[in-house]
Amino acid sequence: MHSKSLDLDCPAAGQSAPLARAPSPSRRHWMQFAGAGALLRVLPGCGGGDDPAPDAGRLSEAIQWGRDAIGQALEKEQATAVSVALMTSAGVVWQEAFGTADPQGKVAATVDTRFNIGSVSKVMAALAAMVLCDRGKLALDTPIIRYLPGFTMLSAEYDRITLRHLLSHSSGLPGTNWRNVFAFAPIDGYAQDTADGLAYFHLKHLPGELAVYCNDGFTMVENLVAAVTGLPYAEFVQREILEPLGMSRSAYAVQAFPEGSFVHPVYEGRRMGQEFVSAYATGGLASTPGDMMRLAALFLNQGMHQGKRLVSQAAIQEMGRDQTTGLRINPCPEWRWGLGWDATRQPGLDSVGIKAWQKNGGTAFFATEFFVLPDQRMALLLTGSGAGYGPLRIAEGVLLRALATVRAIPALPAALTGVPATSAPSVDAAALAGIYANYEAPFKVQAVDARTIDVLRWKAGAWAPVAQGLTSRADGWWWNDVSPENSYRWQSVDGKQYLIQRVTAGAGHYRASMPIGQRLAPLPAPLPSAWQGRVGTRWQPVNESADSVSLVLGDGVVSLGTLPDLPGYLMWNDGQLLRPDGGNRARMTVQVPVNHGRDLVEIEIQTVGGQERLRAGSSLYRPLVDD
Repeated sequence: MHSKSLDLDCPAAGQSAPLARAPSPSRRHWMQFAGAGALLRVLPGCGGGDDPAPDAGRLSEAIQWGRDAIGQALEKEQATAVSVALMTSAGVVWQEAFGTADPQGKVAATVDTRFNIGSVSKVMAALAAMVLCDRGKLALDTPIIRYLPGFTMLSAEYDRITLRHLLSHSSGLPGTNWRNVFAFAPIDGYAQDTADGLAYFHLKHLPGELAVYCNDGFTMVENLVAAVTGLPYAEFVQREILEPLGMSRSAYAVQAFPEGSFVHPVYEGRRMGQEFVSAYATGGLASTPGDMMRLAALFLNQGMHQGKRLVSQAAIQEMGRDQTTGLRINPCPEWRWGLGWDATRQPGLDSVGIKAWQKNGGTAFFATEFFVLPDQRMALLLTGSGAGYGPLRIAEGVLLRALATVRAIPALPAALTGVPATSAPSVDAAALAGIYANYEAPFKVQAVDARTIDVLRWKAGAWAPVAQGLTSRADGWWWNDVSPENSYRWQSVDGKQYLIQRVTAGAGHYRASMPIGQRLAPLPAPLPSAWQGRVGTRWQPVNESADSVSLVLGDGVVSLGTLPDLPGYLMWNDGQLLRPDGGNRARMTVQVPVNHGRDLVEIEIQTVGGQERLRAGSSLYRPLVDD
């Protein structure tokens, strides 16, 4: 198994990790597993509002809809356990758990069972950084080399990277250090390993030029916190945030949790051991929805907790401010990154006029959605063991129904249907044709005739159709009549041509778009002979822990190849196109904002003891010799 992504719930985002599957309990069975005390008020009210404080009784329709949606996901084996909490101005009005925490002992999940919340941890990392900004230990716009003088990269501009860049995904760091990021035992030193590995990378774009999802940035925040406090990151967060907020069920897995206190992941029907996420700031927090409502209350109360200020109001507001307004490359401005937040105006709720701060999270086995609605004083966290149970759809569905009940919106929005009428294209289809690269697998856009386009994707050594017979429509997008949930357009920004996909997202009442590829031209020179000699080779890791998910569930082997349609490039692992830089280095090629330019690779061939070794950041590989 080769994990692709820590955060999976963006529309049209990368492939998820293999779905955890187990024998599905019946509807009666999962109802029996529901956590005790489903309708609770465990936090004080957050105040305010002209409408009477909504309570569990008033929101019973929204809550029942959420229960039914979760139950259906469990019945379809899309998850083995799910937990949820909903908070309003009256406090926590719904907290419930479903499914099994440990199928081996048939242990039910409860509201106190810990789930790995993945990249929702980034909100905690941003909060920790802002606490330190309040104390004068850090500053958002000071280059991080002031605090980390040993940090270095191959691009001279690395010294421009600031804390703000790290927290808003605009640093230019490559994306993710995959070495030992997910494991079945605790592995120390991931943050320092990431910093060490970045010394072998160039920047993929200049700091502040564009924003693309970047786990490395938050791992560097982990290093910053340790540098200025003298404490390990997990200890600082525990002492300064979790304990003051009373988040007693939340922790970083620096050591194994007691059996029965966490959800065991299930993979292909097999019960696995505890999942350890080594990237603490990036995605390593384990928590419960109830605990996360305490964090949400801190945001709703502008940094106050039980009459005591834990962080400044200015810090909370800055975290929730759109950080994308100064970007030079931003073809889809609907993505408004905050500091730690994926969205300062989440598109699904923004489409009905509601402001929501939102963060999603995924690990190898878990998927989570976290919403805070500052004006409505609502919050929700939904988390589950399984990447395919549709947490965004369920979270939006519950919130929209709750908002309609309290009259914050006039009615539940209708699902989108239909396809616009055809119109004459503004450009000949042939002008849009080409290979559009990204972090995962290139797309091929080909003109069928002057008015019709097919989109294909590289998969397992061949081109596979994605969308055929696309024609220009009245709204300026290219559609076909077969798949009305998808449409496409092309846009040039800063001399780069992007393929942009729009999908029907979330609860189905809005569309979200993002760039999914950047057009690359054939290189003028052929692939250097040294690289040609390595085409077709496979490489096995030599410094990956035997406890890593990558090696427990797979072999971690990567491959080198080429794409026949695009001469001169090297293809990493049958998906990512690299530009050769001499005979022993190949570099990143694309600058795709939002998601599809994440997790890029730069590789270098080194000779050790007369044998070639391949380096990708801190990961080392040797040639695999087949029997």
